[in-house]
Amino acid sequence: MSNNNDADEATDADERRPPNEEPDSGRDSEEPQVPDQTGADERLDDDEELLDGSDLGSEVEVDAEVEIDEDEEDNLLGGLQIGSSEEIEVPDRLVDQVIGQDHARDIILKAAKQRRHVMMIGSPGTGKSMLAKAMSQLLPKEELQDVLVYHNPDDGNEPKVRTVPAGKGEQIVDAHKEEARKRNQMRSFLMWIIIAVVFGYAILIAQQLLLGIIAAGIIYLAFRYMGRGSDAVVPNLLVNNADQQVAPFEDATGAHAGALLGDVRHDPFQSGGMETPSHDRVEAGAIHKSNKGVLFIDEMNTLDIRSQQKLMTAIQEGEFSITGQSERSSGAMVQTEPVPTDFVMVAAGNLDAMENMHPALRSRIKGYGYEVYMDDTIEDSPEMRRKYARFVAQEVTNDGRLPAFEEEAIEEVILEARRRAGRKGHLTLKFRSLGGLIRVAGDIARAENKESTTRDDVLQAKARSRSIEQQLADDYIERRKDYELTVSEGDVVGRVNGLAVMGEDSGIVLPVMAEVTPSQGAGQVIATGQLKEMAQEAVQNVSAIIKKFSDEDISQKDVHIQFVQAGEGGVDGDSASITVATAVISALEDIPVRQDMAMTGSLSVRGDVLPVGGVTHKIEAAAKAGLETIIIPKANEQDVMIEDEYKDQVDIVPVSHISEVLDVALAGEPEKDSLIARLKNITGTALEQREVGGTSPSPQ
Repeated sequence: MSNNNDADEATDADERRPPNEEPDSGRDSEEPQVPDQTGADERLDDDEELLDGSDLGSEVEVDAEVEIDEDEEDNLLGGLQIGSSEEIEVPDRLVDQVIGQDHARDIILKAAKQRRHVMMIGSPGTGKSMLAKAMSQLLPKEELQDVLVYHNPDDGNEPKVRTVPAGKGEQIVDAHKEEARKRNQMRSFLMWIIIAVVFGYAILIAQQLLLGIIAAGIIYLAFRYMGRGSDAVVPNLLVNNADQQVAPFEDATGAHAGALLGDVRHDPFQSGGMETPSHDRVEAGAIHKSNKGVLFIDEMNTLDIRSQQKLMTAIQEGEFSITGQSERSSGAMVQTEPVPTDFVMVAAGNLDAMENMHPALRSRIKGYGYEVYMDDTIEDSPEMRRKYARFVAQEVTNDGRLPAFEEEAIEEVILEARRRAGRKGHLTLKFRSLGGLIRVAGDIARAENKESTTRDDVLQAKARSRSIEQQLADDYIERRKDYELTVSEGDVVGRVNGLAVMGEDSGIVLPVMAEVTPSQGAGQVIATGQLKEMAQEAVQNVSAIIKKFSDEDISQKDVHIQFVQAGEGGVDGDSASITVATAVISALEDIPVRQDMAMTGSLSVRGDVLPVGGVTHKIEAAAKAGLETIIIPKANEQDVMIEDEYKDQVDIVPVSHISEVLDVALAGEPEKDSLIARLKNITGTALEQREVGGTSPSPQ
């Protein structure tokens, strides 16, 4: 049976399809008919109501018997009167589960309605992927399509593409397979009859058994070769959305070119009737699978420039042909007709993601969509605390294996959200790490066969779920104690216990030593400890303070500054500025520094102490090291939220000027009094607001 006959039979199969389907002649020129748009209209109406007046996710639903006590809104649960997280209702839609990020949530709603692209920039774990998934739930499902790839009898290396409404693709493929099965049955029946006749003739008449076997084998191979033509008639279901309940969501983060743009598999058999038809080797990429849905790409800058250029073409044209991505593969000779790529792209990443992003691609998103910056923290309010209680309920429900959280356990999670914010009066929006804490606490309770998760489980989880940086920092502190590298008593000239942060949530004690020596030429400031650019600039700024507050002529002296055991990561940032200044002035004036004290703070060239980050973690690190007095910038006083166990161990001294730092840090009354008096003459009223030798009350 010839290939032409096979093509005719495929045409017959096409004619038996419903009238609204086009024949097998390539991609449809018209949009597929949608059976019913009522559901889509109702969904759009709902979205319009949400945009007009409702603040998504702002209301926390509880059981009818549970109330919100407005007189107790200042408590950790925002007035929620609950016994456990089981009493809090979890919204069905993802967009309603998003907490904080009100601006981003509204943008996603608008973008879904208008089918606009979105770029979300912010810290990891702030809800970017969750918002992208929520967007796929908002897009109308009724527009989904299946994509079929057909053999092209005119040119096998240019397969034809056809789109049909979702669910029709499987029916068409099944119809073609049934036709091919019937043809194969008829062909097999005819083949065995011919073989029987030839074999009978060879044995009974010609009496040549060997000749009969050879003839039968030739006939069998001939029929098998001709039968391969029928395989080309069955189309390849490239994209199947039959079982898709919502619009497609494809996460193409870190995808290579083939996974993103589609590919054609290599076929080592190129001749002899053993080759696989080209259309059967075509593979859809994420841009094709996300047609009529959402394509999510996190860390956009990890895509190479060529992939970004092709992605931009797919966005602009709404279609993109599939070809082999490897130039050495047989798939490189195959190129399909254009395949639909009508997706909404949600790009995400940190601030550095914009640096290596193709300018034209970003321009297209910005010109035909929205750019959103994701917040790291949000203002602490009764409404937000109720949302955080709902977040705990969401995590428990979504996991499906965790015991419900008791009221005190939820309160402890909210307290941790305050600590991780790093700002007084704010809550963190980095929910991924906070969700990890909830899961660890639930696992602890589950391992002990508890019916609910208690506050003690959350406290244990906080210890067990420490980051790698925190574990390293704790080990670092213990090792320093063993080798007596952290001095916590006595007075030493030119040595100050500084404080630094490792990672995002780990404080360490970083001693700084200074020594002044005669110079062989012009004096200079020499700093060691793998200082990075910002830290080096901070040291240079400190030299201005040294010249101002010291009577010593340093033009003919070298000032050596050492960050003791800074580690492989080196020192970055300027939070050690007051530490460096204190160490150098101590060395110049030969006045000892108290070693039971540590400090952190940035410094302006005029001597003002400026705020820094991570003060809570730095204070806790100092407490672990046995230090008693901690100097911090006064601007950071409201950001201190240390654990209860450390509150009685340390005395926190907020300062606003270097003169106040020296007043607290330096020891040796005669020399210190002389220096302070000199500072008073230079700074005027800088010290008049507080008594000499006194300390400000701790914010704890």
